[in-house]
Amino acid sequence: MLIECKNNDEWLLERSKGIGGSDASSILGLNPYKSNVELWREKTGRTKTKDISHKPYVLYGKQAEEHLRKLFELDYPEYEVAYIPYNIHIHKDYNYLRASLDGELLHKQTLEKGIFEAKTTEIRKKTDWTNWDKKIPMNYFCQILHYFIVKTDCSFAKLKAQIKSHDLSGETILTTKHYHIERENHKNDIEMLLNKEIEFWWYVQNDKAPPLILPEI
Repeated sequence: MLIECKNNDEWLLERSKGIGGSDASSILGLNPYKSNVELWREKTGRTKTKDISHKPYVLYGKQAEEHLRKLFELDYPEYEVAYIPYNIHIHKDYNYLRASLDGELLHKQTLEKGIFEAKTTEIRKKTDWTNWDKKIPMNYFCQILHYFIVKTDCSFAKLKAQIKSHDLSGETILTTKHYHIERENHKNDIEMLLNKEIEFWWYVQNDKAPPLILPEI
């Protein structure tokens, strides 16, 4: 199922009616910035979701997304890349599981369907690089798993990340990384997340706070 929103306000309203990709890590207690209880308070209307749309890093990421998608098309001509703003995919069985994708992929030869995700980030200390070393940060990984849950016809995901850093002289360095995630390799993770999201929404519907899950230190 697909909801075709007309504008950003309509998209925000529909997005608030369920669980999106950015909520997945909070539900698992893996988001250091928002706990599962804080997310529950937002979903039950006790608190408003913090508006960060005006933050420079959010504005940068939103504006860069289109260009990263175009670069992906140039670098990987074997894929067709489709994107329609404000579309929200709905799970076929659980209408509160929702996904807004940065792009949908189709391999021109195999006809396999996939998910495209674009990320921008800035490295401020050397240890931040470990989150991107041969893997993607856990909150982004949870987001991809959530998209696999909603988009059951997609067998893979491609994540394109532009990582900004600075050398000792202050010169800006841009590093591009590409990650390929196969659904088949993460079936157990997908099933686990689905069960946790169903459980979390039960707490929302019953207006009962879930047990707090604290991220590991």
